Amino acid sequence: MDQFDSEDDDDLMSAVMELEQLCVPDSFPFPFTPYNIQTDFMKSLYTCLQMGKIGIFESPTGTGKSLSLICGALKWLRDFQAQQKQELEELLSKTRLGLLTAMHIIRGQSRGFTINYRQCQLTMHSMMMIMMMFSMSLLSFFSTELDWIQEFAIKKEKEEKVAKLKNEQQHIEKREAKLKDLQNSNPVTRKRKRKSKEDLQFEDLMSGASEDIKKACQEELQALEADQNELLIADYKSDDESDANKEDTNKEEESEEEHVTKIYYCSRTHSQLSQFVREIIKSPFEDVRVISLASRQNMCINPAVRKLTSLALINDRCLELEQKKSKKRPGCPYHKQELINTLKNKALLEVTDIEQLVTSGREIKACPYYAARYAIPLAEIVALPYNTLLHRQTRAACGIKLAGSIVIIDEAHNLLETINSIHSVEITAAQVIKAHSQLSQYENKFRSRLKAKNLLYVRQILFVLSHLAEIIGGKLAWEVPWVSYHYNINTEINLLTINNFLFRCRLDNFNMFKLLRYCRRSQISKKLHGFVDKYQETEVKTGSKLDPPLSGVSRFLQTIQSSKGKPPALKSPTEDPSVGAQSKPGYMSSPLMQIESFLDALTTADQDGRVVVNRQVILSHSSLKFLMLNPAIHFISVLQEARAVVVAGGTMQPVSEFKEQLFHAAGISPDRVLEFSCGHIIPGHQILPMAVSKGPTGITLDFTYQNRDKVHL
Repeated sequence: MDQFDSEDDDDLMSAVMELEQLCVPDSFPFPFTPYNIQTDFMKSLYTCLQMGKIGIFESPTGTGKSLSLICGALKWLRDFQAQQKQELEELLSKTRLGLLTAMHIIRGQSRGFTINYRQCQLTMHSMMMIMMMFSMSLLSFFSTELDWIQEFAIKKEKEEKVAKLKNEQQHIEKREAKLKDLQNSNPVTRKRKRKSKEDLQFEDLMSGASEDIKKACQEELQALEADQNELLIADYKSDDESDANKEDTNKEEESEEEHVTKIYYCSRTHSQLSQFVREIIKSPFEDVRVISLASRQNMCINPAVRKLTSLALINDRCLELEQKKSKKRPGCPYHKQELINTLKNKALLEVTDIEQLVTSGREIKACPYYAARYAIPLAEIVALPYNTLLHRQTRAACGIKLAGSIVIIDEAHNLLETINSIHSVEITAAQVIKAHSQLSQYENKFRSRLKAKNLLYVRQILFVLSHLAEIIGGKLAWEVPWVSYHYNINTEINLLTINNFLFRCRLDNFNMFKLLRYCRRSQISKKLHGFVDKYQETEVKTGSKLDPPLSGVSRFLQTIQSSKGKPPALKSPTEDPSVGAQSKPGYMSSPLMQIESFLDALTTADQDGRVVVNRQVILSHSSLKFLMLNPAIHFISVLQEARAVVVAGGTMQPVSEFKEQLFHAAGISPDRVLEFSCGHIIPGHQILPMAVSKGPTGITLDFTYQNRDKVHL
């Protein structure tokens, strides 16, 4: 049996090794005959993806880097998908063969023991021989029996693994069959309507009224109660971190849709992503499923939302319309699940860039932003900008799963600065004061309806906001009518470590992790956003306490006092042209989400970041800014989750900086890093150097600084 075990395991191991170490193909599908450097590029890329390495690829502009990335990566993806099927078939056949062999061995030993026992003669000597043989056979039999049980358990485990692989393969085949039938299918999804209970006291009071009045009053009260219930924070049950993480994991597993192995292509701008998609159309892989992701600012088709100027306002307005969806207020007219599914299916069947997806969304009257997000699980290539891939919370919000997939980051020469910029957060004093005012009003409004634990956390957030306002010279008292016009005595800018900043704020003994977990799970920023939007007209502004009316003499004396060099009287922010848009009321409906990002940044290790405290004369110009100094701590999750990561660019020098600050600092061994660099290799007969001094109009081409504004050039 030991011989059988070792031979079987060796066969399985060799089969797995052969499957994992695929031979690099000599040729790749390409729209034309590739140059030698393009072939070398694709071979190195194929090796990097297959071996699960971290690749640094440098290819100058004009050498066909995008096509080489597309053809090399998609060739590997197609081979990997075919190899999965082959691996499944071989594992199934070897498992069945092993089980049959084990059964034959056991049956043969059992029959041999019975035959020898019956053929022995009943003599004294024979009886002793029988007893010895019986004992030896019995020991051998039980030893064999134990080996068989152990072997069967191992085989059973292998069989279950194979069944799991087979089940996954069947799911893939079902998805592929579903994609073929998407054009003819049009599933309709309907949402169940919730019916509220009757209010018995209301019925008693309205028993004498007419049916029309009774019905109208009841509908009005139900709508009002439903709106307020949407603003309430759900009951927060547990403070245990392990339980909270387990619950979040269970929710993710329940709601997670199965993802296929895919390639995430990341670039800096949306125009570069669109150009990459157009290169895919030119390639031999036209049947690949491609989805492009972008922000709401680029993909929203609602005119009422698109007219807003900033991305923050567009995001807030989109979430607001999504939350307002009810019978009387349908919300966004383009957020209909049936039409979104239709647009999603169309995007999976046709290779489209961002502009084409938006055009299709206008034709179908479906939201392209959510259609692209819902199409991620079935897509084979996902083109997305830097901030979506490199920010963990944004990845989770978009439903991006990097496990087992390939990540390709193009134009990566400024990747270090980009990661630091994405994770650097700045908040203004106006945002802190405004968030404190809004949350205080929220507490006063729903104090009697909030659970004790929710009320405790709301007051903790207010405590943190008050200390953040204090360190930049803010005051939360009623004697400051407008935050924008409070004056600090001195202007100073301090650069502090994270620990020193927390000491100065008197927040060093505060559990910021627990508070952030509560904010994330309760979604208090979204609740506050809905509260502010609903009660915006009736909310109590900070500093709404009115001063007694001044007589004519008092106003005259105040004018003289102001003219002698003292600070002017506080006015409404709309009256002072020096106040920026951020300090005006209504610039941001609820800045608590931005402050949550700043608090999350404060949980970074002390050596990985710094805090800039900027105190200006006018409080609205004061700010707190977190500067990220170590990009590796945020890139390590990408390196650990993805199967392979490729950073490519025209100029990746100095490569040593990349290795030290991004890879080695994240714990990646030098053996896992693969480098490839090539230059311009173009045949001489395809180069024609020419010097052009004049254009078709006869004007001298003088591209100096003095002529930069001349249109005719």
